[in-house]
Amino acid sequence: MSETLNSSDFNFTFQEKVYKGKVRDVYYLKNNVVVMVASDRISAFDVVMPRGIPFKGQILNQIAIKMMNETRELVPNWLINSPDPNVSVGHLCDPFKVEMVIRGYLSGHAAREYKKGETTLCGVKMPDGMKENDKFPEPIITPATKAEFGKHDEDISKEDIIRRGIVSLDDYEILEKYTRSLFKKGSELANERGLILVDTKYEFGKTKDGKIVLIDEIHTPDSSRYFYSDGYSDRQMKNEPQKQLSKEFLRQWLISNNFQGLEGQNVPNMSDEYVKSVSDRYIELYENITSEIFVKSDLNNIKNRIFTNTENYLKEYFGV
Repeated sequence: MSETLNSSDFNFTFQEKVYKGKVRDVYYLKNNVVVMVASDRISAFDVVMPRGIPFKGQILNQIAIKMMNETRELVPNWLINSPDPNVSVGHLCDPFKVEMVIRGYLSGHAAREYKKGETTLCGVKMPDGMKENDKFPEPIITPATKAEFGKHDEDISKEDIIRRGIVSLDDYEILEKYTRSLFKKGSELANERGLILVDTKYEFGKTKDGKIVLIDEIHTPDSSRYFYSDGYSDRQMKNEPQKQLSKEFLRQWLISNNFQGLEGQNVPNMSDEYVKSVSDRYIELYENITSEIFVKSDLNNIKNRIFTNTENYLKEYFGV
């Protein structure tokens, strides 16, 4: 199997501290600059799988950069530059402790809750008589609390977010406005590429001068679900599963192997063959989402490549 980036332990110029997330490692530097390294780790049901996926970090990072550049005029974001296929450099922000999840269709988590008879999600009433993958009359925002590493994110209503002081009303209204604006643009971009943006999540933070900006990733297969436009209506009429581009295929594989991240459940073994199939699927996702051919980066000594490219950029950025 190809070399994968499952962990990082860099020491960059002017580095002050590091945070290890489920998928990304964030290095904090002086002057409120951060380096975000997208690893090849993959998570599902808030559990990091024991094996990495070749090229996954590169794919997520490059999709996020492309989408940030395509939406920058609508919503400001944290990005400064990308010195390596797996790396983004940006402005340090204080993140809001909520993920802004927006859903255009009854799919995934929302569909699973709906099937249990839960027609209200995060304080939002979903229409009666829907079936899985039906389109909502209007997209709904169903926030989630941002969990610490190893813990599950939790659904939360707008009212509880405000009541508990997690986000102020004024700030939340900006987050809501930005979320709807990004989803509208993301849906338009997806439609141009023969896709439907089904649902996604956005994360926001405040820069040190108090500006609210988009952070982390945007419209990637880890944060979003896509359907193919072609045949969508046909499949809905026939009650057939939708052909989709997302990480849902991994979730379904885990469910079929009796794993949903619940206590006492063991992560099923991911064979070399299955790991390769996941990598191939991510490359397919990249090419469909971006309409560009994926160019594989050099996997020989990934850590050395990332460190060299990033360190050279930082020395130039800081003028040392």
